[in-house]
Amino acid sequence: MIHLRFYEELNDFLPIEIRKTTFSHELSRRTTIKDVIESFGVPHTEVEIILINGKSVDFSTIVKDGDHISVYPVFESIDVFPLIKLRADTLRHPTFVIDSNLGRLARYLRMMGFDCLYSNTYDDKTIATIASEQHRIVLTRDRTLLRRKIITHGYFVREVRPRFQVAEVLQRFDLTRLIKPFTRCINCNGELVDVEKQAVYHLLEPKTKKYYNHFKQCPVCQQVYWQGSHHQRAMALINKLTGPAISSP
Repeated sequence: MIHLRFYEELNDFLPIEIRKTTFSHELSRRTTIKDVIESFGVPHTEVEIILINGKSVDFSTIVKDGDHISVYPVFESIDVFPLIKLRADTLRHPTFVIDSNLGRLARYLRMMGFDCLYSNTYDDKTIATIASEQHRIVLTRDRTLLRRKIITHGYFVREVRPRFQVAEVLQRFDLTRLIKPFTRCINCNGELVDVEKQAVYHLLEPKTKKYYNHFKQCPVCQQVYWQGSHHQRAMALINKLTGPAISSP
């Protein structure tokens, strides 16, 4: 018999009857703490610290009869490095790879300047491989995806409405201070560069040619951006989600 308690938002994954309380669990076989945690539906990517009998351990630790286990979520804005035994590092300047069911979230985050790889053709294996090879955080609403061992950083997005998903991710990863609006292409994630009007003149609509003079362009897909009414609406959304302190470049 082992005794467990999950803390804070990890309780979102648990049945109501064992949330925010210490409960007992009968061991049926020799197993690791990672397998025990995920047997309750909690993805390992959501976990930052595991204490067994007061000692910080890693995922490979074999649990033993009588163990008292405390499981804590990720703390991105608090320095808990002395206790961390689960990962080589934390991601203080996060980049993301986003599941195919969160396309609008990807566009919103790109609009705010965050490096987000996304394609509606990505399957779970592709996402896991990208996350592992490029040290990216997986954002998804698929718990099964987050259980893949090669994914070290990931987050299960609770909200279903895209604008609320943005607010959730900004808060979860303490991203507000890192926002750089309109520095990435919302279509392909390329980094925008300033361009002369004449260089993109042939791509502009007549009214845009007449009324605007300052432009950015994505060097990857050639999309052109300028501070029109769409820009003002986007800034209004960003400020609604983050407060009025954010300004456009």
